[in-house]
Parts: sequence; structure tokens; C-alpha cells
Amino acid sequence: MKLDILAIAAHPDDLELTCAGTILKHIKFGKKIGILDLTQGELGTRGSAALRMKEAAKAAKILGVEFRENMKMKDGFFKNDDAHRIELIKKIRKYRPELILCNAIHDRHPDHARASQLVSEACFYSGLQKITSAINGNKQQAWRPKAVYHTIQDRYIKPDFVIDVTPFMQKKMEAIMAFSSQFYNPSSTEPLTAISSKNFLHTIRGRMANFGRPIGVDYAEGFTVERFVGINNLFDLL
Repeated sequence: MKLDILAIAAHPDDLELTCAGTILKHIKFGKKIGILDLTQGELGTRGSAALRMKEAAKAAKILGVEFRENMKMKDGFFKNDDAHRIELIKKIRKYRPELILCNAIHDRHPDHARASQLVSEACFYSGLQKITSAINGNKQQAWRPKAVYHTIQDRYIKPDFVIDVTPFMQKKMEAIMAFSSQFYNPSSTEPLTAISSKNFLHTIRGRMANFGRPIGVDYAEGFTVERFVGINNLFDLL
């Protein structure tokens, strides 16, 4: 399957929190989008890996993506090494996306930054013909996405560009709350975490409102880039 966008994240729910609106908007544009979760989030304080997989499937259905796969790398201990890169290269070459969305380059969670670097390097090496890979004995052709865009998970990161996602805000929150084990639930008896506090989802809305204000919209999602963003004309800008 040839994709327009492949969204890759360290944990199930990373993408929902950071760029679900962008995914929803581009699906509305008719783009084909798939999701790869690197781990099952099994080290999360609340819930379990099995529950996270059910929640991830529910969120994928809400978003309307073509597919959602989990690579079952080891949460907290996956590495940016040859073995992990080649497995990710296989996925990139299989789906041949034009664009990649992935975790933030810098973040308080070590997995996010490490996943970001792993994805960026795999995208580059995927374009080198002398690096060989195969699926079910079938040799793959080299493929390099046109760009890698990094989501923002830490509120102190300044975006290089933002996308208006105001019409998709409600659906984004539905996708986030598909991960009900992770977020605020007054009936839960599990330990309280930073993201399960009552105010956490308010901070998500607040950050999106802050990103939207400079471009005159209610809500936006921000991204950082590895290269300049090019436009065809000044009137493409909001």
C-alpha cells in the first residue's frame, strides 16, 4: 500500500495527543495515512499492554486511518541501532510514504527523543540502495520520504509551523479519550500520573489555543522541521 503520510510514535496515544487533528484534516483531504506505534506502552503506570492495544484500535477507528500497526519494540529500552533501524526501514519501504510524522526531537520522556532520532535516521538510510532489506524473501526498493515533521509534546518547544485544526478538535479529543485507561477518570482506582490528572487535557487544549492564536484560529497543532519548509506563493500562508 502506497501512503501519503506515515505517522510513527514511540507509544500508543503519542500521536493522538500531538497531531490527531492534522491526521484527521489530511484524511478529509483524501490522503492515505497509516500509523506505526513502536512499542505497546507496557511500562505505563496505568492499564496494560493488552488494554493499550484495544484502546489504540479504537482510536484508529475514530481517526479513520488506513491501518495501525505495532512494532512491539521494548518500551523504555528500544535502541537507535542497526537492528531497530532495519526493521523500520522495511516498513518505510513497504508503505513508501511521501511524508513522515513522528515524535518531538526533544522531550522530557527519553523514549520520545530516541524514537524521533530512530525514525529520522531510518528515513535517510531507507533511501540508500546499498542497504538491502526484504519482506517474505522479496527484496525491497530504496525509498526516502520527502520530509520528516516532528510533533511537539513539551510545551516549551517553539513550532516551525502550525496547522489550523479547529474543525477537528472534538474528534481529536474523542481519539485521545479512546485511551481511557491513561487519562482522567474519576472512577479509576489506579495510581495518579501526570497525564491522568484532571487538568492535563486542559493543557492540551491550552497549547493548541496558543498555537492557533498567532494565525487567527481557535486551535492549531505545531511541528518542527529538519529542513526549510518551501511554499509556492505567499498566499498559501494564513
